[in-house]
Amino acid sequence: MPDRVVPDTGGGVLTLLPVGHDLLRGVGLPADGGGVTVGRAVRWRAGLAGVNPYVVDGLLTVGSAGVSLWSVYHDDTAWSWWAYLLALGTALPLPWRRIAPVTVLAVSGGVSAVLSVLAHSAMPQLPLYAVVTLYTVADRARDGQRWAVLAVVVVANVVGTRSPNGMLFSLLTSVGAFVFGSLVRELRRLAQVESERAREAGRRAASDAARAVAEERARIAREMHDILAHAVSLMVIQAEAGPVVVRSDPERAIRTFDTIADSGRDAMVQLRRVLGVLKEEGAAPELAPQPRLAELAALAERVRTAGLSVDLDLGRVGGPLPADVEAAAYRIVQEALTNTVKHAGASHTLVRVVREGEELAVVVSDDGRGVPLPAGRAASGWSGGRGLVGIRERAAACGGRAEAGPGPDGRGFLVSARLPLGASGLVGGVGG
Repeated sequence: MPDRVVPDTGGGVLTLLPVGHDLLRGVGLPADGGGVTVGRAVRWRAGLAGVNPYVVDGLLTVGSAGVSLWSVYHDDTAWSWWAYLLALGTALPLPWRRIAPVTVLAVSGGVSAVLSVLAHSAMPQLPLYAVVTLYTVADRARDGQRWAVLAVVVVANVVGTRSPNGMLFSLLTSVGAFVFGSLVRELRRLAQVESERAREAGRRAASDAARAVAEERARIAREMHDILAHAVSLMVIQAEAGPVVVRSDPERAIRTFDTIADSGRDAMVQLRRVLGVLKEEGAAPELAPQPRLAELAALAERVRTAGLSVDLDLGRVGGPLPADVEAAAYRIVQEALTNTVKHAGASHTLVRVVREGEELAVVVSDDGRGVPLPAGRAASGWSGGRGLVGIRERAAACGGRAEAGPGPDGRGFLVSARLPLGASGLVGGVGG
């Protein structure tokens, strides 16, 4: 958008101060965001938002023409109409100064040169049109044009002025206008740089927020999957077995239904752990501690009630482990056992959790039917479903790694993970 012009009551060469919409276009900065100078320019812009640039340029044209005509009228020589016409011609190009600053300067300067040659005494002491056009060139023209114009103007002032005092005044006027225009140009550049920094910071903040939301959604989805998939799988298997034995073995049927109820209650407790963090702000979350290795025994017992033999080897962990590592190990074992119950058709599963140096090794293997691999494809290239993806994500969240796929020679299924303990393994949670 075009410039805005504000009067400067100080007078002199800097009578008019153009400060444009384009000076700080798109800047959303605090007053001190780009230093005192840029902050002051922001406040100027805010205070001049309602000024029409065409009105400003019109006023500049009228004011400049008035100064030139006044100088001709009050000269000692009674000049003819052509002198007034030339004086008027120095100001007439000003409305186009924003579009073609160098052209306007050339036209206005050419008319001024003719007036200076034919009626030098009628020249105004302060040529307002020259100040405005030089300011505009310094502010808006290309770099090469700006410096070429400055060189020509300095030479013209030195050669074309008839007295040392006049030369000095002309140089101060023209160079001062050029310097001021360059200052405004630099303010605009600084404002644009700060504006781009602000936009980039906003984009980074939005990206970080979106990534945080996506990570949190993935974490919640992983927790919900692990809890529900395990509990529902056990409940379905027990519910299918219950009607078979309800007449032939009522005691076993009762134990089966008790197991279903226990699995449901356990799922509800764990769901409250997850949903507690989603409560509305200000509500007290009902959060239980994260699962630990010591709870694997109860997990294995629940799986045994579904008809799968589970051998649990917790080994020696050598002291307390980080809580996040214990929770990840528990969830990895839980998901592996759930998959075994649902898909493997296995009769026996081995669960081994042991500390090896600065890592916690987790291995879950079964003797089920395994997963056939396509010809020429290695087991390490097998990706599996959503639950196995969750296993890898949990291991990665602890800085570890996990693999899942068919066992040796395609027999059974094997899930293995290695979770680094690091320095945090010396403090924190209660070991299993």
